[in-house]
Amino acid sequence: MIKTQVQIPDELFNRAKKVAAQNEWSFAETVRRGLEYITSVRPVQETARGCWKLPPAQDCGPFLLPEEEWTASSHE
Repeated sequence: MIKTQVQIPDELFNRAKKVAAQNEWSFAETVRRGLEYITSVRPVQETARGCWKLPPAQDCGPFLLPEEEWTASSHE
């Protein structure tokens, strides 16, 4: 199980606490049930965005400086 932190608007937090109390659930159980519900009614869609892959590498030509010069200057 993952432990995480989220920021929740005060009003939503208060409503969720009331739901938890009315059902005799913990706040964490209420959040889990809410996430289970929303992910069941709004399943993840496979889109071009979700299928994005890193493009293949391209040859950009030789370096303009010898390796010793560009690696040495980055550590100073």
